Amino acid sequence: MNVEIQDEGDSGGGQAVAFTLDGKDEIHVLYPQQIIAYQGPSSGRADRLMDVKGMYRKRKLIRSDLTGPCRFIAALPPGYRVKILNIDGKSDLLYDFKHLFFYSSGIHMRTKVLSMKNMLVTRDIVKVKFSGTGSFGILTEGTVCEAPLHPTEPLFVDAGSLIAYPENARLELTVYGNHLASQHMSYHWKMTGHGPVLFQAGRQNRRFERENQEDGIIKRFLREVLPFGGVFIK
Repeated sequence: MNVEIQDEGDSGGGQAVAFTLDGKDEIHVLYPQQIIAYQGPSSGRADRLMDVKGMYRKRKLIRSDLTGPCRFIAALPPGYRVKILNIDGKSDLLYDFKHLFFYSSGIHMRTKVLSMKNMLVTRDIVKVKFSGTGSFGILTEGTVCEAPLHPTEPLFVDAGSLIAYPENARLELTVYGNHLASQHMSYHWKMTGHGPVLFQAGRQNRRFERENQEDGIIKRFLREVLPFGGVFIK
């Protein structure tokens, strides 16, 4: 299987992802409505009802199973990207199932129940771990960044931007910095442990554009000065 990212660069358009499958390849696309072009036998695509777990996690009913030989292109709206990840064995990273765009037939998923503390904070019950051999694609807003964890020196990551983290990681929802910084920033995960953390860099784009194009000077001033103004004043 070959996956090629086709970017529109600075034109403001979305991203296209071109898939080429040979005769032994099979992948599962969880956003079938994004497939805009297909070349191959008609029997190479079969849409199926997802199982109950999949319906609950993705809030969707249908997935597409595509087998080679074929070629197809999936389109994403402006601001969204697909990060292609390859594994051979077992990954220690925990993902949110809602970010999963596609996975190959050699990939296996196992759910990990979160601690009660993390359930209350994240409003999520489970995360997903991947194992096996193959590829999967993670849907993100903007570029995906990676940073290593340290056992004692914490890494602070915007809570809404986090994509994946190691199962061994220790998380605490917090803010940081001086008095003014901690009052107007969004909540962050304070993370320690071993292994890489993945987070998306485009999550703040909409807020940035709103603050610089739509908001008046008074609202912007209040957001910066009031305690937690960046959280409560939208």
